[in-house]
Amino acid sequence: MWCSRVFSVELNGAPFYFAVKEKHLGEDVPRVFRDVQNRDKCYSVLVYCSRDRIKTAKFYGELKDKLLRDLPPECRLSPMSSFLPKVRDSLVKGYFLKGNSDTSSPIERLLSDLIQHDPVLVCSYSPAEDGQQWTQHMWSETASQVMDVAKGYYVVPSEAPEYHPSTLNIINSDVFYSFDEAYDVMKKCGDIIPEAKAVLELLPSRVEARNKPDFPVIVIEGLDATGKTTLTESLKDTLGATLLPSPPECLSPWRAHFDQEPPLIRRAFYALGNYISADQIGLKGMKTPVIVDRFWHSTAAYAIATAVSGPVCNLPGEGSEVYCWPSDLFQPSLVVLLTLDPEERKRRLRNRGQGKTDEEEELDHNQLFRLRVEEAYRRISGPACVTVDASPSADRVLQQVLLLIRGKCHL
Repeated sequence: MWCSRVFSVELNGAPFYFAVKEKHLGEDVPRVFRDVQNRDKCYSVLVYCSRDRIKTAKFYGELKDKLLRDLPPECRLSPMSSFLPKVRDSLVKGYFLKGNSDTSSPIERLLSDLIQHDPVLVCSYSPAEDGQQWTQHMWSETASQVMDVAKGYYVVPSEAPEYHPSTLNIINSDVFYSFDEAYDVMKKCGDIIPEAKAVLELLPSRVEARNKPDFPVIVIEGLDATGKTTLTESLKDTLGATLLPSPPECLSPWRAHFDQEPPLIRRAFYALGNYISADQIGLKGMKTPVIVDRFWHSTAAYAIATAVSGPVCNLPGEGSEVYCWPSDLFQPSLVVLLTLDPEERKRRLRNRGQGKTDEEEELDHNQLFRLRVEEAYRRISGPACVTVDASPSADRVLQQVLLLIRGKCHL
């Protein structure tokens, strides 16, 4: 189905799309090739999916480091993907390389070595003499020679899909919707990641679900520096509640390690953290109200916003299944989303002076990422977030949230 696929190359954060055909019907040169100079050479490296998703994810994560380390410094590397429009799990990721005639030899030696040992598909791209047509040539999997030109494909423009192609692979890859799916990934990691076995030992038994807590469970969500810590502590004291963090503290020793793993493994780790939290909520909620500092909304919103690049319109549409709460995960009584003017949030962050995760750093310098996270928060349903402006004083915010809790939870 090669000619049914669409290819996407991200340049300066914007995706450019093209397709391939066996015949050329006078189509324009795709945008990604228009600025290529006469001496430039273009290649693509796509990591094809094997049955072992864990090894594929690990290899893709390591491939970028290898290319950056071994390619000539002049070679430009851009994220690339290939997908079948509207076909779930059809996305294949890789990289688009652009060099020049001086660097083509070392680039091709490296790529030739890759196809001998690794699960990659390598293509080269060449223009006709007039520069008005480009051809894609697939490399042989058993030799370093490029396939015959007659067996190549013409490169033609392609319209942008309705939504970003990464949305095709979000379900149970970037966002997990059941304990079993996340557990399966972590279990398969056990042979290659020792820390995975330690995580599995902390997981609750899924044989018998806990009863619904007798007391309300309120989740406080929001970006860093929106006042979550101050509010959750105040709610704990005011309501005589138990305060629980999410991810749970028992996962703290392994967070730094899993933050460096590929998305599939990292997201499975945090998904399982939600089920550990749910088990703790079930126990504590039999005795007191429970306040939770972040929960599944954060796990999903950050994962979706990271997987999908570009403007907010690239996100899956409202009502998409990617925003649906997992059917086997405990649902809180109320979810409050604290919002704050971006400049005020940055001012508060500067005053705190605390270390931040990579995703929190990204929030600060990437406005589009922040907007995607905020919109993903708003679109999650079952339960949906109730938005509260966090710009007034901490006491006023507390009083507003208490009114919501008393109205919704009858406390």
